[in-house]
Amino acid sequence: MHPVRYENPDALADAIIGEVGKNIVLALPLGLGKANHVANVLFMRAMEDSSVQLRIFTALTLEKPRGGSDLERRFVGPMAERLFGGWPDLAYALARRAGVLPANIAINEFFLLAGRFLSLPTAQQDYICANYTHAAGYVLDRGVNVVAQLVAKRMDASAPRYSLSCNPDLTLDLLAARQRGRAKFLLVGQVNDELPFMPGDGDLPGDAFSHVLESPATQFSLFAPPKPPVSPAEYATGFHVARLVRDGGTLQIGIGSVGDAVCQALILRQQQNDLFRETVSRLSPLPPEPFESAPFSTGLYAATEMLVDGFLELMKEGVLKREVDGAIVHAAFFLGPRAFYRTLREMPESERARIRMTPVGFVNELFGDEMAKRRARIDARFVNNAMMATLLGAVVSDGLADGRVVSGVGGQYNFVAQALALEGARSIITLNATRREGGRLRSNIRWNYGHITIPRHLRDIIVTEYGVADLRGRSDAECVAAMLAVTDSRFQNSLLREAKEAGKIARGYEIPAACRDNTPERIERALQPLRARGLVPLFPFGTDFTAVEQRLMPALGMLRSAAKSIAPLVSLFWRGLSAGAVSEEDAACLERLDLASTTGIRQRILRMLVRGGLAATKEDVPCTGTGSPLAS
Repeated sequence: MHPVRYENPDALADAIIGEVGKNIVLALPLGLGKANHVANVLFMRAMEDSSVQLRIFTALTLEKPRGGSDLERRFVGPMAERLFGGWPDLAYALARRAGVLPANIAINEFFLLAGRFLSLPTAQQDYICANYTHAAGYVLDRGVNVVAQLVAKRMDASAPRYSLSCNPDLTLDLLAARQRGRAKFLLVGQVNDELPFMPGDGDLPGDAFSHVLESPATQFSLFAPPKPPVSPAEYATGFHVARLVRDGGTLQIGIGSVGDAVCQALILRQQQNDLFRETVSRLSPLPPEPFESAPFSTGLYAATEMLVDGFLELMKEGVLKREVDGAIVHAAFFLGPRAFYRTLREMPESERARIRMTPVGFVNELFGDEMAKRRARIDARFVNNAMMATLLGAVVSDGLADGRVVSGVGGQYNFVAQALALEGARSIITLNATRREGGRLRSNIRWNYGHITIPRHLRDIIVTEYGVADLRGRSDAECVAAMLAVTDSRFQNSLLREAKEAGKIARGYEIPAACRDNTPERIERALQPLRARGLVPLFPFGTDFTAVEQRLMPALGMLRSAAKSIAPLVSLFWRGLSAGAVSEEDAACLERLDLASTTGIRQRILRMLVRGGLAATKEDVPCTGTGSPLAS
C-alpha cells in the first residue's frame, strides 16, 4: 500500500481534516524535522475557522535570528537572508511571537529555543517540563492524531522508501505505540530533497505513511544555523574534557561551541599529541588527574542524543572508529550548518551506513536490550552543558530562579542517570565560570540557586575553563573545595565565606595557592602557543559567516555587553572617536552595517561605537564570550 501523494498543501489539509475531524492534535518533531508546509496549512485552517481545534505538540521550534538592537538587526538581516532566505517560517511561531494566537490553538513545547522565549508569556505558560524520553508518552496521552514530518525519499525498485532522517527520535516511539494499538494517528510526510537519506530504524516503507506532500513548490532549504565562535574559555573547557576520555570508550556531546572545542581537543590529542599534553598541563593549575593523553588506537564509539558535525570530523581524523553492530555512531536527531547536511548527502553509502539514526530511547536510556547496551557503552563520557552550578554540585541548565524556562531538560537527566548506572561511565557537565549580566560580571558557580535541573545527589564531574571538579561520592566539604578550585578567582573569597558560614567547610580551610590565579589572562597565556599555530580558531570546523562578519562578531558582542552599563559604552564611544583614519578592513565592516556614510546623530553615534568595538578587539580577535549578535 502506497501513501496518497499530494502536491497541494490545501488539498492535503482537506484530506487530513476529512479523516481526523476538526479536533487536531498535531505532533511535530523536534528541531529540523518539522513538515513546515503541512504545519502551516493546518495552522491557517484553524486561524480561519474557529471550529477547528488545533493543539501542536513539539520542541525546539526554529526561528530565523532577528537581532535585538538596531546594530544587531543591521548585522543579522543580510546574514539571515543569505542563510535562511529559502526556509519558510513556521506560521504558528510568527503568530505566537506577535501575540495573536486565538483561543482554538494551543502550542505545547517540551524544549524551547534557548533564551528566545524568556519574555513571551504564552510560550512560558504552555511549556511542558519533560525529559526527552518521556515526551512521546505525553504526546500519546494528549491523543495525537496527526504526526507531520520532513522526510527524505528514494525509490526501491518500483516502491518509494522514506527516511525519517534527522528526526527518528520520537516518531519511531510513536509508531511503535501505534503498532501496539495504543494510538491511532496519521503519519504525514513532506519530502525534502536536501535532507540526507539516513539508514537505520528510520528507513521506512511507503505504507508507514498515510499521506505524503511532494512538489517542487514545497521544496525548501534546510534550516542551517551558523555555528557560534569558540571562546578561549570554551577551548580550555574542551581540553579539560578531552583528557577525561578513554581510548576504546563511548562519547556523547551536545550542540554548541563547547562541543566543537571538545572535538578539536580530541583531534589535537590524536594528531599532535605532544601539543595536546603540553596544553592540558599549562591549563591545569594542579597536575591533571586523571590524564588520558594517549592517541586513540581502538577509537571511540558514539551513543549520542544529537549527531553534530564534530562527530564527522572525529570520524575523518580516526578518533571515532569503534564499531557496535556495524555502526560507530548511534544518534536520535541532528541539526547543523549547510556543510554538515551536504557532507551527509554526499557521503558514500557504506560510510553513511556506519551512522545509525535511532529512537531517542535507544541512546538516552538503558532500558530495552540492557545487557547489549552495557557491553557497548564502555567507559562512557556523557558531556552536556549547563548555565550554572552550586558549590554542592547541583546543576542549573534549563531555567531561572523565577520559574521562567530558558530551554528545557531535554536528555541531560537521562545521561546523568546512565553515567551513574554504567560501570566506568561519567557524566561531565561543562559551564563557563563567569558571565555578563546587566553589565556586571557574575559567577556561574553559586552557593545556591532558586532552581535546579540536576540535584546534588546526582553530582559527578563538573568542568569549567579552570579545571575539573570530580564530585562523585565525595563529602559536601570535598565538593565545596573541588568547586572552589574551578571557580573564577574574583569570586572565590565570597563563595568560600558563604560555605564557611553555612558550616559546610572547615573555618580554617584555604584555597590552594595554585588555584588562586583562575583568570581569563591565565587561560589566554596557556592557549597562546596553540593560537600562534592556528590550532584554536574561532571556527574550528568552518563557518557560513563571511570574513567581514567574523571580524564584526567580537566587536558587536562587546557592544552588546557594554550597552547594559553607561560607563563601558561611553568608553567605547571615545575609543571610536579617537581611532584615527578608517582602515580598509574597518571600512568593510562599516559598509556591512550600512554605516559607511552616516546622516543624523544616531547613525553617527552607532558608527563611533562600532569603530570603538573594532579598535578594542583588534588585538584580541578571539571572541571573549561577552555576547553574540545572534542571541536575540
